[in-house]
Amino acid sequence: MSRLTRRVVLRGGTIATATLAMPAVLRPALAQAKPIKIGFISPTTGPIAAFGASDDYVLAGVRKAIAGGIAIGGKTYPVQIITRDSQSNPNRAAEVASQLILDDKVDLMLASSTADTTNPVADQCELNEVPCITTDTPWDGHFFGRGGNPAKGFNWTYHFFWGAQQIVDSYASLWDQLSTNKKVGVLWSNDSDGVPLSNAKTGLPPLFTKRGYELVDAGFHQPLSDDFSAQIGKLKDAGVDIVTGIFLPPDFTTFWTQAAQKGFRPKAATVAKALLFPSSVESLGANGNGVSSEVWWSPNHPYVSGLTGESSKVLADGYTAATGRQWVQPTGYKHALLEVAIDVLKRCGDPTKPAAIRDAIVATDYKSVVGPISWKNGPVKNACATPLVGGQWLAKGEGKFDLIICENKTAPEIPVQAAFKAL
Repeated sequence: MSRLTRRVVLRGGTIATATLAMPAVLRPALAQAKPIKIGFISPTTGPIAAFGASDDYVLAGVRKAIAGGIAIGGKTYPVQIITRDSQSNPNRAAEVASQLILDDKVDLMLASSTADTTNPVADQCELNEVPCITTDTPWDGHFFGRGGNPAKGFNWTYHFFWGAQQIVDSYASLWDQLSTNKKVGVLWSNDSDGVPLSNAKTGLPPLFTKRGYELVDAGFHQPLSDDFSAQIGKLKDAGVDIVTGIFLPPDFTTFWTQAAQKGFRPKAATVAKALLFPSSVESLGANGNGVSSEVWWSPNHPYVSGLTGESSKVLADGYTAATGRQWVQPTGYKHALLEVAIDVLKRCGDPTKPAAIRDAIVATDYKSVVGPISWKNGPVKNACATPLVGGQWLAKGEGKFDLIICENKTAPEIPVQAAFKAL
């Protein structure tokens, strides 16, 4: 054991006393800015856990990029990103958002991955006047699903993603490449994504009609349904050539398997939400070849991260190298969500003032790995529309599939890789 003499103790005490007495302006090296706390809510368990599959990889890269803190108003602030699992449950999402606000006292909230997460989190932030940025829910479903009024909007909550008009443009641009009777069978998941997008005025139906497609509505189904016989019978009797709608991944697997068993084989199956992930398509086996979906982000997208300088391809390849798994679309948007948050904080002037962070969100003009983000000229206040194209899953052997971009009508900067083919 080392021996401490009285002289050493006194000398240490003298130094400590002198340090405490020294004016703050004379000891900047000893002063440390209060850490900025960012809440990050995403589903990593439950039926939509696939949306959170790349969270750990994305968070690790962003944390590395800001490990030395970020400069704001002449000070360097350390940043803490506090993650919470929504468990694919809207009630849980609201609960953890409340905890992050009231207990952890986060300065900025982030949430992603379907309206079951983004809507309740944003509602908690609006109620408590906490700046919030969300993504990965169609902006119409997020805005109108929360009772948004275009003339008024919200004060604290801001969202970026594509919307209903874009998905209709994308789907129709795929189907227009085929010879069909233009009859489209539609099924809706009875949840916070399916309900607003089914709306006869603000949802998908009137937009498909304007594009010249006749809808055969098979109605709502409860999430995690195990029998789609009635819906399949209705669509088969109507002679539809195309199937679309909103499904959870396991629900579409059930529907498509039963459709094959009943001899129902349309020329196209273009489905939102359920067909975003390689694992969902692989679960269909040979019946997965040729199914199609919207493509929000891919290695083929030409955008680069303003935070790390990584291209879309580098980010996707990095995920595959780190995990051994195929890239997934939410990766780009999770990364962009954190990129935008860091950009906002750097510009806010004073991160201790919620209104300063909110005002910096409003003023955003940022180039992210999913494309440009700005709320200055959005479709409604609080919403920023991002690029969307359409793609098709094609078998590449050994039960694996590649998502190939087949249309880019509204985002010509994203190159088409192949023509769309009938099932």
